[in-house]
Amino acid sequence: MIWYENDVKKLEALKGSLPYTPETILYGSSSIRLWEDMYEDLKPLHPINLGFGGSTLAACVWFFDRIMEPYTPHHIVCYAGENDLGDGRTAEEVYLFFCQFQACLQKRFPDVPLTYISIKPSITRWNLEKQVRYTNQLIKTEIEKSNGKYHYLDVFDRMLDASGLPVKDLFEADGLHLSRKGYLLWKEVLLNHFATIFNIS
Repeated sequence: MIWYENDVKKLEALKGSLPYTPETILYGSSSIRLWEDMYEDLKPLHPINLGFGGSTLAACVWFFDRIMEPYTPHHIVCYAGENDLGDGRTAEEVYLFFCQFQACLQKRFPDVPLTYISIKPSITRWNLEKQVRYTNQLIKTEIEKSNGKYHYLDVFDRMLDASGLPVKDLFEADGLHLSRKGYLLWKEVLLNHFATIFNIS
């Protein structure tokens, strides 16, 4: 995990840098970290961007207490798991990492709701489509056991075209990271979710 150290130190330095007290933590991999317009896009949520590196769900568990230490959030949004699969982990392993992540939440933030963004259908990882779908289903089923405390937010299906393939212009040229259009889709999905579930708009 040492290769994440510089990014984690940058996150630690964020404490007190915003003109408001953060209410919604966005946590996870580069899909979170590279959301350049997050603070404007998700302004009603009073967000803070705690994405780091090409982090895995395993790394999110490893650094959880250290990164979360300064905060008392009202909500947590997480996107992670895709890089674990990209590194060769199985769906079952990613599911176990998610269960460990839930344990971290229960210990540190027992009353804070989580919204987990499903793993997206990246073009460059389309060879992993079946594993991504299976991982998403395992995590969704686990979340449904929380009796409404945790939420599964599907972006996978929203990012496919009529033929069931990833929409190309939702991604940068690398076929992995989101384009501005991709982030605008995520913005719409997240804000609709928060308006519906938490009455925040």
